Amino acid sequence: MLRDDKLSKWMLGLVFLMFIGGLLVLNTGAPTREFSESENRMLEQLPSFSLEKGMNGTFTAHFEKYLSDQFVFRDFWIGVKSEADRLMGKKESNGVYVGKDGFLIQKFGKPEDGDLEEKAEAINGFAKSLPGLHTYMMLVPTAASVLEEKLPAHVTGDEERTYMEKVKEALSKDIAFVDVYPALRSKKEEYLYYKTDHHWTTRGAYYAYQELGKQMGFTPRMQADFRIERATDDFYGSLFSKSGFRHVLPDSIDLYLPKDDEAYSVEYASEKRSTYSLYERENLKKKDKYTVFLNGNHPLIKITTGSGDGKKLVVVKDSYANCFLPFLTAHFEEIYVVDLRYYEDRLDELIQENHITDVLLLYNVNTFLEDPSIKELASQR
Repeated sequence: MLRDDKLSKWMLGLVFLMFIGGLLVLNTGAPTREFSESENRMLEQLPSFSLEKGMNGTFTAHFEKYLSDQFVFRDFWIGVKSEADRLMGKKESNGVYVGKDGFLIQKFGKPEDGDLEEKAEAINGFAKSLPGLHTYMMLVPTAASVLEEKLPAHVTGDEERTYMEKVKEALSKDIAFVDVYPALRSKKEEYLYYKTDHHWTTRGAYYAYQELGKQMGFTPRMQADFRIERATDDFYGSLFSKSGFRHVLPDSIDLYLPKDDEAYSVEYASEKRSTYSLYERENLKKKDKYTVFLNGNHPLIKITTGSGDGKKLVVVKDSYANCFLPFLTAHFEEIYVVDLRYYEDRLDELIQENHITDVLLLYNVNTFLEDPSIKELASQR
């Protein structure tokens, strides 16, 4: 009997080792994926190595995320975990809370010690290296902070707000911090954030645009100046995909279209493609309908308008900026949109060569604290 027990344990151990070994073999031979349909996001690609990236830690951070994102059968394992969490009655799955009134809300992720300070130092140094440039920072709170009442009973948005304040304090006084939390909080009863997605809605972005106008000195358009078009009412976003929670209603996406005709061109530099629209309406037929705004994320986009009295803007951003950017076309002659996660050229050269007058860093607080590419600003000066 004892011998049978030992044999059973030995066989179980062998099966487990074969299973792990099989996963390693499959993971090594599996092709690199660019997009996760399940999580509705771009996946980390194998980062290029340089001595500088190795020394400042950005290569290691990117590589760890690459291994996690490219793990074989990743979508299947996420689905198994989400379904198990749901059956157990949990209010959280895969970093997503099930909130009140059908809201799925992204969990706040606390950064590693010193990470926030490194990013602030990189931003401060970059701004200092370009004297005469007007630099603004808009750190957007997520639904976890603005819609705190929607969170499960044991959760608050205090920690997110605390880290936002730390970022504000760490930035140089020469960088104008655009605090949009009070404006968004005052409108919390309105449709500011999607229920199934981590982004703010176009209405939320509109209220932040008004706050930016106060800081930059331009007069923002009123809501009455826009024709608000319902693009879709069948949007299931990233949190729906990521969490595995399925018993929620879809979101709607609205486009704020100026009533006065505007002429502008949009150049997607890496794709060598141009268009005359800020919206990719064909994407409304796809799963990731949020990419109706500027066709999603790209390394560099150039928007040329007939406005702005010669003012030129660079927006360094995450995807929260995608629905925000259309509001800016009335105020700048040229807008260069840079996503540091994919942009490989020197940002300071882009600014100097194109005689940029203003720079806006626009991130939601979660992405800002998670994204290691922001530190690369330290090497671009």
